[in-house]
Amino acid sequence: MYDTIPCMATPRYFFLVWVSCLFACLFASAGETKWTEVSSPHFRVLSDGSDRDARRVAREFEQMRAVFSTSFPNLRLDSGAPLLVLAPRDESSAKTLSPQYWKQKGVKPAGYFSHGWEKQFAVVRLDAVAPGSYEVVYHEYTHTILHLNFRWFPVWLDEGLADFYGSTRFEQSQMLVGAPGMRAIELQRMLTVLIPVETLISVDRRSPYYHDGDKVGRFYAESWGLTHFLTFGPGMEQGKRLNEFYGLLQQGTEQKKAFQQVFGNFSEVQKNFEEYIHQFTMPTWVLKNPPQIDEKAFAVRRLSLAETDAELGGYHLWSRDLADARPLIERALKNDPKLGLAHENMGFLDFADGKDGDAAREFAQAYELDESLYLSLFYQTMLAPLAHSHAPADEGRLHDALLKTLHVNPEFAPAYVELARLALREDNLTNALAVARKAEQLEPSRAGYHLLCGQILLRQGRYGEAATLARYVAERWYQADHDEAVELWNAVPAAQRPGGGVPSEIVLQGTEAFQGQMKAATCGDEDQGRTFDIEGGGAKLSFHSKGGWTGGFSDTLWYGADHFDYCHHVEGLRAVGRYKPGSDKTYTGDLAEFELRDDLPAPTPAAKAEEGKTDKKQ
Repeated sequence: MYDTIPCMATPRYFFLVWVSCLFACLFASAGETKWTEVSSPHFRVLSDGSDRDARRVAREFEQMRAVFSTSFPNLRLDSGAPLLVLAPRDESSAKTLSPQYWKQKGVKPAGYFSHGWEKQFAVVRLDAVAPGSYEVVYHEYTHTILHLNFRWFPVWLDEGLADFYGSTRFEQSQMLVGAPGMRAIELQRMLTVLIPVETLISVDRRSPYYHDGDKVGRFYAESWGLTHFLTFGPGMEQGKRLNEFYGLLQQGTEQKKAFQQVFGNFSEVQKNFEEYIHQFTMPTWVLKNPPQIDEKAFAVRRLSLAETDAELGGYHLWSRDLADARPLIERALKNDPKLGLAHENMGFLDFADGKDGDAAREFAQAYELDESLYLSLFYQTMLAPLAHSHAPADEGRLHDALLKTLHVNPEFAPAYVELARLALREDNLTNALAVARKAEQLEPSRAGYHLLCGQILLRQGRYGEAATLARYVAERWYQADHDEAVELWNAVPAAQRPGGGVPSEIVLQGTEAFQGQMKAATCGDEDQGRTFDIEGGGAKLSFHSKGGWTGGFSDTLWYGADHFDYCHHVEGLRAVGRYKPGSDKTYTGDLAEFELRDDLPAPTPAAKAEEGKTDKKQ
């Protein structure tokens, strides 16, 4: 700590020594600014700027949340991944948070958003005050709300709604929703080259319209315009018909069929849409601020240097910037060895390095210091031997620890997934499905959570329901999720599958399939690539990954997407994929596709024995 440095001097040298001490203080404090925390009813904002500006940012996020709570009272608005808002005072401060953006050419961002399964971050620069500066951030926040409530949206609607709500303008007493911004200007410029509506709604995340630089701007502008038209256009009843369309999609109705059922044939919609966007002005919703948003009432406190370092280190950690995270977290621990968050973040650094013993100790210490750190409790539990033990006492302790995790954060879906897996080990399929459904409800946009329910339905012999879920996922997701859904479909007896489309796996030409259990992963430098050793069919297979390849993993892996790494914590998982045979006989081939599956556990011997006793009694 460098708040004060005592200086001893005689009167003759007092002034010179005082100056020397002053410079020593300034030098020691460089890069060690204490940030401020502003807490509103639903958000935390951390800033190295003024309290007034930080309060303004918190107020705008509260207003953004109020847009959804006012317009859609039944929507879930709180995620299992808490959102932390960072508000750096200027460009230089923002650059230290995300240096990667400043390595790229072009205009530097005024704000950006980091989605995560366990934590989410928004970064907004306080020196960016022009209208619409934070549009990208509110666009991504809208995605978070949508994905909390709906299991699937077509890309045009997902992006169109995010732009529609992301362009909200905030005033002291009211909010302007759907206000035309840059998208409207872009749309006016491209009136003669519109993407046909029927084509637009068919775009998926693999389409050139979603990726190619000369097409993606048109796609976003027209997605915003079509969403605006389907909300405010003639006969759209202020969005009621669009809500009806949402409902049909969630029920599984094929999109084109649902679109025409609600809005009419494509040619008529195209004609009315083009007339609508030729208007000189477009309507906007005006909503009043709820009375509880009073930024003067927001709590403000100054973080210690250790707290500041731990919070900023966590941001770098979840951004996968481990090199910049480590010194901040180490310094936080040095300055305050009793800071739980610093121990938790050090645990995640150790986990990323594959040092599971060290990670478990850090997580245990973090939770002992701060029982609000549910991630530490969860990771400590899952790294402990009891997580894999078949002893009834250990299974009871595992169950209790998962419930403690959920007591702190009831929205944390991975804990429900682990409860479902524990119930499967106990051969309690009813309980397993109930808690798996809870995870599916909390995170409806994760394909793997639907497939978890489908696998349990398969075990229950409810084949038609399992196949319906499998087809739903296979038709709407791609790559690893699609392939896992096809595997579930194929596991259903052919006679029990419902009629209609039959999902199939996309096979890469010139490749051969493999399947087996992961035994080891060796990760070299960039030139060496990675080597995966797999045991399958009684043979040992060794694959290299120097070239391009696609990969994926089950959503139900307990450590999830925030911490997944092909180099660690993959042993024992089932590996499936395709490879290109190589001429070098020292290994099996070069990977083209590599997916890791988190198979459901079988009932433990004790559960089977108990089931046998029950059968005899009956």
